Amino acid sequence: MEDIAKIKQEIDRAENLEELDRIRRKYFGKKGSISFALRTLGTLKEEERRKQAPALQILKREIEEAVKQRSKNLAAKEADANLSGEWVDVSAPGRKVRSGHLHPLTRLQEKVNGVFSSLGFEVVEGPEIETEWYNFDALNIPKDHPARDMWDTFWLKPESEKLLLRTHTSPVQIRYMETHQPPFRIIAPGRVFRHEASDASHDIQFYQLEGLMVDKDISVANFKAVINEFFKALFEKDVKIRLRPSYFPFVEPGFEIDMKSASGWLEMMGAGMVHPNVFQAVGYNPANLALSGAEGWQGFAFGIGLDRIAMMKYKIDDIRLFYGGDVRFLKQF
Repeated sequence: MEDIAKIKQEIDRAENLEELDRIRRKYFGKKGSISFALRTLGTLKEEERRKQAPALQILKREIEEAVKQRSKNLAAKEADANLSGEWVDVSAPGRKVRSGHLHPLTRLQEKVNGVFSSLGFEVVEGPEIETEWYNFDALNIPKDHPARDMWDTFWLKPESEKLLLRTHTSPVQIRYMETHQPPFRIIAPGRVFRHEASDASHDIQFYQLEGLMVDKDISVANFKAVINEFFKALFEKDVKIRLRPSYFPFVEPGFEIDMKSASGWLEMMGAGMVHPNVFQAVGYNPANLALSGAEGWQGFAFGIGLDRIAMMKYKIDDIRLFYGGDVRFLKQF
């Protein structure tokens, strides 16, 4: 009991938690005196062990309880000291918690999806890693087409599997047509990759949206009406567009769509009537090959770069700003 009283006095004299911890380790650490005494009980004779063991257990419980109680007292004392050193103006307004917001490209894509959804288009998605068949062959792009050049495509190893990072979202259209029958209207937004030098208007990755509408009597006039409504809703004003002849292997005829601006005509997207070879690749019967009484399908397809639209809408002059992660830039949106 004398030992217990002395140790308790030592514990009560501890002025802070750090000092109290040193005292605790003095008795209960690996080399602590009480810990050592408990470990050596087994080396004593039975009569001595029966005498020492109960006394040591009482000592251990008493000291542990004293340390626990002193720890609570010191913690409360330190907390009070910290509070007394602070002055809180309870009448001051609370601090506003800043919240993040969507990336400008995400905001634009949601806006575009909403516009096309209102026009009856379904939003579909597909994998970013594609096969040669879906990215090229099924889209009437022969092996000697420039799009297959190593400077335009990221081919993945092993080369025997012919896997690549998709260069456009057109493969999504092929995958959809393989499992669905016309009539339908779809858009396929997503990220695409091109192996080319980065500058203010080009990057190795960007976001694209492609659309496809297939039915029995689809014409270029239908496409022009849809795109007119899209631009009008997106830019929230009437716009003038024109169709300019162009070449794309998966459409025939093909054309570029330009939009009138204050500085002149701006190229906005590529489009055209779906090539019969594309329909045949997915098992559809093209209108120009339909036999008497058979269903012949035709439709239009288009592709637009969301990054380019965002640059125009938000007046941004460098595409690389979208992917730089600069918070000062992103805060503007």
